Amino acid sequence: MDPELGRAIKRVAIVCCGVSADSGRKCPGEWRCYRAAAFGEGKFGEPCQVISFLRCECPVQGKARALNEIVSRLLEMRPDSIHLSYCLVNSKKVCPLGSTLEFAGILEERTGIPVILGTHDD
Repeated sequence: MDPELGRAIKRVAIVCCGVSADSGRKCPGEWRCYRAAAFGEGKFGEPCQVISFLRCECPVQGKARALNEIVSRLLEMRPDSIHLSYCLVNSKKVCPLGSTLEFAGILEERTGIPVILGTHDD
């Protein structure tokens, strides 16, 4: 409960691209995502509690297994919303799971949880 607002703090999950995060390209590290959530900056709009930070590992695990694992974890945690990280949304690499919009649609359809494109500003 947020004492200043008198209501529960929104619980969010963040999904990032493991390839982009590991390469460092356009990904300054998850601390920027956590900071934006804590201060309600960027795509969060209000201070949020990050309850899960998931890395998509599709090149390592294969598409189906990576997607099933992410969906399983999201259903287990039941966040109020899912944010696709800055590095995932802005990646120039071709994602085997489809475009960012397709990936967001798959996650939303399979979990019933709203998906938001992005976390922080550059």
